[in-house]
Amino acid sequence: MDETEGRSARKRKAIMAAATELFLQNGYQGTSMDQVAARAAVSKQTVYKNFADKERLFSEIVRGVADNSDRIVELLGEPLRAGITSRADLEAALTEVARRYLDAVLRPNVLQLRRLVIAEADRFPGLARDYYERGPERGITVLASALEHYATRGLLRFDDARLAAAHLAYLALAIPQDKALFCPGENPGAAAREHIARSAVRVFLAAYG
Repeated sequence: MDETEGRSARKRKAIMAAATELFLQNGYQGTSMDQVAARAAVSKQTVYKNFADKERLFSEIVRGVADNSDRIVELLGEPLRAGITSRADLEAALTEVARRYLDAVLRPNVLQLRRLVIAEADRFPGLARDYYERGPERGITVLASALEHYATRGLLRFDDARLAAAHLAYLALAIPQDKALFCPGENPGAAAREHIARSAVRVFLAAYG
């Protein structure tokens, strides 16, 4: 990469960082390309050179975040890939999965983006569906695949692996996520998250163990 290409890449990165901050702070309607240019310390012409319009800029940011969720999704299933031979081992692994779900989804920037995508779902239905499929839905798919392995070994019992995976995820997430989406800054602390995770797994195993 020559100096010109490197400078262009840095400007594009600055534009995306500035736009991300502004969209999360002010929403889609409340953010202008002029504001993005000022925050990124580039000309408005440079912004339009990199992104044809505000819709394109918004779409690239949301899809970029969805791309970055791949590693987070893989981390959710990681505890279930360890050597598990007993119900106690499985309970410990599932509790770690529930903890990771809570830590991943309740991050302030994730909640901000989720509110923004939901708010703009009517304007950008394809983008909202893409975000859902590559984030929440993919997380359930990965978890369902991991749970099926333990059903074949007799440690779990269910007819629908995806439904069981969704039950586990939302036993942990439903209450704290619902409150956090409506009440910014009111996330449960470490002790509360631990209690939620352990309780979710106890209920899950009572149904599927």
